Amino acid sequence: MLFGPAVLFGQSTAKKQVVAGRNGQKSATASGLLQSGPMVGYSDMREVKLWVQTKQPARVQIRYHEVTSQATGSTPASTSATTHLTNEVYTNRQTAFTAHLLADQVDPGKTYAYDVLIEGQKVSLPYPTKFQTQSLWQWRTDPPMFRFGVGSCTYVNEPNVDRPGTPYGGGYEIFTALAAQKPDFMLWTGDNTYTREVDWNSRSGVLRRYTHTRSLPEMQPLLAATHNYAIWDDHDYGPDDSDRSYWLKEVTLDAFKLFWANPNFIFPESCAGTFEWNDCQFFMLDDRTFRAPDKMPDGPNKAYFSEKQIQWLLDALTFSKATFKFIVTGGQIVNPTKSFENYAIYGTERDRLFKAITDAKIPGVLFLTGDRHHSILHKLERPGTYPLYDLTISPLTSGPAKPLAEELKLPTYVDGTLVTDRNFGILSVSGPLKDRVLTIKVYDQKGAERWTKDVRASELK
Repeated sequence: MLFGPAVLFGQSTAKKQVVAGRNGQKSATASGLLQSGPMVGYSDMREVKLWVQTKQPARVQIRYHEVTSQATGSTPASTSATTHLTNEVYTNRQTAFTAHLLADQVDPGKTYAYDVLIEGQKVSLPYPTKFQTQSLWQWRTDPPMFRFGVGSCTYVNEPNVDRPGTPYGGGYEIFTALAAQKPDFMLWTGDNTYTREVDWNSRSGVLRRYTHTRSLPEMQPLLAATHNYAIWDDHDYGPDDSDRSYWLKEVTLDAFKLFWANPNFIFPESCAGTFEWNDCQFFMLDDRTFRAPDKMPDGPNKAYFSEKQIQWLLDALTFSKATFKFIVTGGQIVNPTKSFENYAIYGTERDRLFKAITDAKIPGVLFLTGDRHHSILHKLERPGTYPLYDLTISPLTSGPAKPLAEELKLPTYVDGTLVTDRNFGILSVSGPLKDRVLTIKVYDQKGAERWTKDVRASELK
């Protein structure tokens, strides 16, 4: 039997609110039918994708209007009198009552406020709901400054199915701290939910787990006003350390596409994709679908990203004119330690990728990774060319972990960048086109800054 959020999270309550609505309390009706979201997905110059999940079958639509000036002090923001509507979606059980809604009556470089309409009635929410379109700066000005959040490993406790003992998840206020930073978008870099033993053998279990995580109250304000992009790692793909042999990977890919709103998918069987934000490009790699088992002996046939994904990546990097080219994936890439699930275990493929980037003289490449339950910066010096940085940001709400003692003695480790409690990153790109600067800041779960570092684009050429 297919999973339905209404059954799991209180269908009877929703029905009571529908009855109340028929007696005149229309806002209660709409609010009572909302399971999770709204979430703002990808942004482009001519369209923005939004996402909503209901508790039971319902008609869902987004109403939006341009915000023509920002609020200052006691003066409220002014808004356009012209309102627009997205497509309407009737949610259903087969797709976990999720709706993907397209705002396509927009102009570049604008901010829009929006309302969620369920059964034609506005959902009342206690936090801002807004989105933005990307600016048409090319051939006109320097690229605008922008900021984005980075984080991985989101575990939300469910005691009746979790392992006994101390809860593994916690510190959910980290999402409040993240939202307070007001990033333009958020990069979810894997393990964005944790399937358990009770989940990963059935579609019902997978959809239930995705719904359970997405429904976390502390997460909702961040989702509603910040654009969101995601890749997966083992836990939202399948079991711990799972690889290409996972038997329900088509099911988890379906769930990933239902619950995230990325702009594209390069391969039909994979979550890999790419997007641009101003003068930067993000290459979202899939480190699970094509991955050979970790314990397989290293050699030319031991795939991590796979031949076809690497070839696409190299072609796309070569074509890209982006100042910074961020390669985003779950596991650590630069760290040479052959432990855990680091790329170094797949040394033959790793060496080939690094050599290909060097031989092609591709400037501006950096890696953004997660997985390790601590944050750290690695820097690999390369003779005759620029160094490769790998920024690992982890965990958001999962249990923290420390690196091996020998990892902190590696020449790649950038001293002072280790954080071993829950944390997130805020990265900003600023400055004129010919002298762009990436500023990395890492914050703990309460929003206190832990360290900062600048990387100039001129250093990556």
